[in-house]
Amino acid sequence: MSDHQDTEKTDLERRAVLKTVGAAVVAGWSGLAAPSAVAQEKTPINAARNRGPLGARLQGVQHFGLTVQNMDRAFAFYTDVLGGTEIMRDGDFHGERIHNTLLTDQDIEARARRVNPRTIGVPDLKDGAQRLDVRFVQFDNVVIELLQYRDAEQPAGTGASFAEPLRHMSPAFPRMMHICFHVRDDVDFNTFIADLEAESAKRGMTQVRANRVVTVKTEQERQKAPIEANSNGITEGKSNGWRLIYCKGPEGEQLEFVQALGPVKRVFDTALEARRKAAGR
Repeated sequence: MSDHQDTEKTDLERRAVLKTVGAAVVAGWSGLAAPSAVAQEKTPINAARNRGPLGARLQGVQHFGLTVQNMDRAFAFYTDVLGGTEIMRDGDFHGERIHNTLLTDQDIEARARRVNPRTIGVPDLKDGAQRLDVRFVQFDNVVIELLQYRDAEQPAGTGASFAEPLRHMSPAFPRMMHICFHVRDDVDFNTFIADLEAESAKRGMTQVRANRVVTVKTEQERQKAPIEANSNGITEGKSNGWRLIYCKGPEGEQLEFVQALGPVKRVFDTALEARRKAAGR
């Protein structure tokens, strides 16, 4: 068996283990009886930290959230294709409290513009006409939350979302965000992108398309570009060692894949170590 086949077998076994663990965690959550009132655990307030800078009061980024049109499709991409592990899922959220928690600013905007909130994509969680479902997916160093707002009669996970998806998803638009995945140092980046597109296509996710570093004018030209065009390796300046490409996900979301090698890797490692020392960790 070749080294490639050995690695592929190991990856498949690792993914099977992760999915089994994830399923066990979900089963544990779903098996818990929901009490009428859940007491939240209280941690004593650190008075000194509570008066300190805001940055010292943060623990880091907990997750990135992505609102999707089709929950099952998005979940399959982030677990089956990219290998994330399901942490938990919850849903059918509705009512005044959750509506206000998530959508107060949009309701104010609708009133100011004198329009029906539904016409600007604001669901009615308050009265329960729409519901919110969530699933959390764990990667090595970050959690992604998938959210779907659906009509109450729409089965959870399947079908279309309540609101129309955005049509213009250029990363140059202000307020646009992206999810960046860190490719391991010993992985061939160009092959990874080719395999990502192939694995997605097998599942009918033809929307998953990575950019190329050469100029292409049609989708056919993009597909025919040489594999060496699948990533941009930077070899000078402060970003020396950085390799990247942008890619659209199955929901039209903006993704980025990167490797940080050589000088730029040392820059990030040094910065992280300095921050940990400054924070006393």
